[in-house]
Amino acid sequence: MIIGVIGGSGLYDWNVAQSSQLLVETPFGGPSGPITRLSIGPNEILFLPRHGQGHVFSPSEVNYRANVYALKQLGAQTLLSVSAVGSLQPQIPPGMFAFPDQYIDMTKGVRPNTFFGSGIVGHLDFADPTCASLRAFIIQIAKQLGLAVHEGGVYVCIEGPQFSTRAESHLYRTWGASLIGMTAMPEARLAREAGLAYQTVALVTDYDCWNNEKEAVSAQAVLEVLEKNVANARKLVMGFAESSLPDFGSEYRGNTRRALVTAVEKWPLKAREIIETLTS
Repeated sequence: MIIGVIGGSGLYDWNVAQSSQLLVETPFGGPSGPITRLSIGPNEILFLPRHGQGHVFSPSEVNYRANVYALKQLGAQTLLSVSAVGSLQPQIPPGMFAFPDQYIDMTKGVRPNTFFGSGIVGHLDFADPTCASLRAFIIQIAKQLGLAVHEGGVYVCIEGPQFSTRAESHLYRTWGASLIGMTAMPEARLAREAGLAYQTVALVTDYDCWNNEKEAVSAQAVLEVLEKNVANARKLVMGFAESSLPDFGSEYRGNTRRALVTAVEKWPLKAREIIETLTS
């Protein structure tokens, strides 16, 4: 199994002897940085730092299409997305690992969010944006490691780079949202178009500003909690990669081709390579 891992804030270094770095170009430009290939147990990890080495790309600047496409191009079948989030619910405290199964996308129209277009039209089902079997598998490993886990929930993805206002934070809570972050979208949408099994591994760093009417969320406080959780996030991904894994992506790969509504003879030459990669 080839596992794509996109790491967010803090998750950069892997102490693995069998590793190499790959420089990849895509039709959408370069990904956030070199991709590190790691051999772990019976599987292989392709690790990509979402914000670049040294954290140089804001959530709005990340080239999400290049990141997902590069991992697909290199053979990834499954994509784990590790990211820091704020909590919108009292029962999800800082330090917990959350595994959302739904998203509310507040970035629409701002970030390029599809591989289709430019002469090829496709419409994929996105009712259930994460892979239930993948989520259940990695939650089981998290529990075996003794991590505090929240199963399921709704992740609101905001544009950023600013944190939300108090009014927004309270509004999202009335929607039933559990978590708030800045990077799950359009990453999850693109993973579905690429035929990848996808799951967010959310590291809860703070209660969003709804919880404290006197103090705002600060980057420093977020990073302090995050630093404690990064080592556990690494253990979780390693434990996942060391396992004997089913082919989580098998139920998604054929859907991309079936979603295309443009006749093959109408496909522009420039787009053919993209579609062939996405549907492989």
